[in-house]
Amino acid sequence: MYPNDGILRRDVLKGAGAALTATLFTGQIKGANDRVAVGFIGLGAMGSGNLGYAMKVPGAQPVAVCDVYQPHLERAVEAARKRDVQVKAVKDFREIIADRSIDAVCISTPDHWHAYMAVEACKAGKDVFVEKPASKGVEEGLKMVQAARKYNRVVQAGTMQRSGGYFQKAAEIVKSGAIGEITFCHAFQSGLISRKGFGNPPDSDPPAGLDWDMWLGPAPKVPFNANRWGVKTANFPTFRYFWDYAGGAMTDWGVHLIDPLHQCFGDVMPLAISANGSKFYVQDNRDTPDTLLATFRYPNFLASYESRTCNPMPMFGPHGSGTTIHGTEGTIIVLRRGCWVIPNEKSSLTASTWEKDPAMSEMNVPHWKNFIACIKSREKPISDIETCVRSSTVCLLANLSMRYKSWLDWDEKNWTVAQDAVKPYLKVQYRSPWKLKV
Repeated sequence: MYPNDGILRRDVLKGAGAALTATLFTGQIKGANDRVAVGFIGLGAMGSGNLGYAMKVPGAQPVAVCDVYQPHLERAVEAARKRDVQVKAVKDFREIIADRSIDAVCISTPDHWHAYMAVEACKAGKDVFVEKPASKGVEEGLKMVQAARKYNRVVQAGTMQRSGGYFQKAAEIVKSGAIGEITFCHAFQSGLISRKGFGNPPDSDPPAGLDWDMWLGPAPKVPFNANRWGVKTANFPTFRYFWDYAGGAMTDWGVHLIDPLHQCFGDVMPLAISANGSKFYVQDNRDTPDTLLATFRYPNFLASYESRTCNPMPMFGPHGSGTTIHGTEGTIIVLRRGCWVIPNEKSSLTASTWEKDPAMSEMNVPHWKNFIACIKSREKPISDIETCVRSSTVCLLANLSMRYKSWLDWDEKNWTVAQDAVKPYLKVQYRSPWKLKV
């Protein structure tokens, strides 16, 4: 499904012992009762959550934590201690990757680090849990898949909704054909922020305990700014609203809202992408838009994604975000709080509701259970890196369409776009000395 896929398969299958050698290199072939030693890189909001979820999985053994911000590191050590788990604390992620006693790593850094760390971990023979979006650039995602396949690694992405019962139910219904022929899908996210947004803090010295240069890593070298870093107690980190590190709502929320479509339709990619958006309202120093609308032409249906952060009106009931799938027999609405089937008029379809079910609502812990189980079985996890790369790439292409004011025709075979003017922007330019090499 990717360029050079045949070459990747030959690399992985070269010799009867190739896969076994890759597994032996790091650590240990795990039996059903063995615990998997996991190192956690990035202990902000998502990283702290992942550490907590992993500690609820009997087969996982957190052994090390890493962050460039000392208070986060100390918080993680204390969180583990409260669960009677002792972890080593380090500031340089390369120590985690080089440690041969560690079997797997969890990467919960800002987006611009995902690809580099995941590829290096695969090269070191480690299995990987990497947060979404898979990457900051389209080419990075391709290299992540190539690394997973070349080094025979289990790479689970943080699209944890795939482990949730509501989303699995939606996929089951779509694949059964119960809602008929489908030609339109819609994903939406709405809210209301103040005009001042996150404010306009001046550039300043970084706070005590933060290695700002290491936080930037392969991103351009710029002075510290509180919003670029974005670690505050009152809101989710705001780095995601700067192009140097992430892709705004399109890659933050959009991946979660478009990925259910891919889960339902077999991870198909769109043929064309068009998007528009702008900062119409907020007056803070973010780069990314406060309002965005994207359209995707898939082989057999159209899909749209809207992001409204200046109006909280929900699309369906009280829900401010979700994914809808519209068929000739009825509509499916799916989100983290439920799944609903609404028959069309004169349809023989029966209305159905799944909500407020604790077992179906769980996502993160089941996702970690799946990751650990697949490390032991060597099967592909439910959110194998290729699935997340596909969903992430769709969102990245929407941002490129918007930023460079161009309709994009997607060439899946060569993993590129037809528009020459946009092709250079599929690749992320890394700041020296960082280089992404599979």
